[in-house]
Amino acid sequence: MVLGTAPLQAHATSKEIIELQTQVQQLLDMVQRLQSTLDARLSVLQHLADQTSTAANQMTTTVNTLEQKLAVQNESVSGKLDANAGQVQSLSDSVDELKTRIAKMDKAIQEMQSQLQTMQTPPPAAAPAMPGATTSPTGQPLAPSTQAPAPSMNQAPPLRDTYESAMRDYNAARYSVAAGEFQDVIHYYPLDDMAGAAQFYLGEIAYRQGRYSEAVDAYNAVLEGFSSSAKAPAAQLHKGLALLKMKDREAGISELRQLIRRHPRTPEAAQARSKLSSMGLRAIER
Repeated sequence: MVLGTAPLQAHATSKEIIELQTQVQQLLDMVQRLQSTLDARLSVLQHLADQTSTAANQMTTTVNTLEQKLAVQNESVSGKLDANAGQVQSLSDSVDELKTRIAKMDKAIQEMQSQLQTMQTPPPAAAPAMPGATTSPTGQPLAPSTQAPAPSMNQAPPLRDTYESAMRDYNAARYSVAAGEFQDVIHYYPLDDMAGAAQFYLGEIAYRQGRYSEAVDAYNAVLEGFSSSAKAPAAQLHKGLALLKMKDREAGISELRQLIRRHPRTPEAAQARSKLSSMGLRAIER
């Protein structure tokens, strides 16, 4: 009986081992399939991550390009506004010069009419003059010792002629000559409105030559001494721009905002708003 059952037990044990090996092999196959699935999914995730990174880089590049284009456009718009302001100012100066010429023509016509009336009126008979004596403009003899007063050496130059000559030299970029003529206007006629305009153009000459500190001083003279002048808004605008050129950012921004508050409807205020906008700032600080 013992010998008969031994082969049966060995056969049963061998069968169990074979089943166990089969199960182990199935588990190994399942693990391999799971590993393959995980590898495939990881590959997909890696591909998606690469695509996301590439898209983010492309978007960053696009945003940077747009920012550069916007900056260039803002600078271009600001430059065009500055050029338009210069043209408007030049047109205003031309109108002022035309008015001055018309006034001079009216004055010349009046003088000619006066001369014609004088020529048409017969002069009174002049008394004979004594030998060696001089005569007065009315024909009356003067004593030999009487002399006409000598003209003053410090006589002021004509206001309008000097100002118009200065403007011609300024527009022709003869800045040193124009500066001297503008200074003559200020020196001889300090209370006239043209003195305020002459002071403004001294600032413009300094600004164009890159002497921004001197330009600021000249613009201050306009704002303090000729606050009601037509050149006051332009003086404050260019003062703000000169301060920005001097890297004094806070003072320049303050001047532009003051200009907008004082003269909100002027072309200079529009230029100030555009400049502040190009700097990423509000026109009125909140």
